[in-house]
Amino acid sequence: MSVIGLIRMGDNTLVLGQRLSEWCGHAPALEEDIALANTALDLIGQTQLWLDLAGQREGQGRTADTLAYTRDAWDFRNLLLVEQPNRDFAVTMTRQFLFDTWHFEALQALINHADADISAIAQKSAKEVTYHRERSTDIVIALGNGTEESHDRMQGALDRLWPYVGEMFAQDDDDLTDMSVLRDAFDVHVSQTLSESTLTKPDSDFAHQGGKTGTRHSEHLGHMLATMQVLPRNYPGATW
Repeated sequence: MSVIGLIRMGDNTLVLGQRLSEWCGHAPALEEDIALANTALDLIGQTQLWLDLAGQREGQGRTADTLAYTRDAWDFRNLLLVEQPNRDFAVTMTRQFLFDTWHFEALQALINHADADISAIAQKSAKEVTYHRERSTDIVIALGNGTEESHDRMQGALDRLWPYVGEMFAQDDDDLTDMSVLRDAFDVHVSQTLSESTLTKPDSDFAHQGGKTGTRHSEHLGHMLATMQVLPRNYPGATW
């Protein structure tokens, strides 16, 4: 079992949770403000489980907190998709929908993992992510079928983010499960949703790579981490 695989799962939820928390107090409606904050809390809770287990397994005394707050951008192993900036509500929810669809399938596979700890985290997380996927799917359909502007914004967001999808299924020995086999189920759900939302799936197969291996991140991750890590880096070891 690869510690890197645990860190990848934890970094995905950590970075996306931080991104969603940026909407707190700024969402287009009070209900969405609360919903996005709750989703962020779910993801940060999952981060705690994945990174705590990673720290235990590597045996170097690192905890979820030290893994989250003391690593630099090049040490993160998250998908490039989740570090992309919020921009507007269309981009935020399209990013969420694509991640939720992949995340749901990944957790379903990990529920059957031979490692009992991994299986337990996947079982707990899957309950939350089932709702996340349901909610983001409903919003994509609603906005795709909404006004002309909402449809155009959603299509623009899909076109912008689609090149980050391929990395989700790029398999290597550090992954906790064979990610490549998840693509078919992912495509089925995405295609059904886009059909209902009158959105068009981009036909390009180009895929940005490097986030999950740590060989390449966008400039956005460093800026985000500077905000997220400022307190523990300025006051190392501080307690409340």
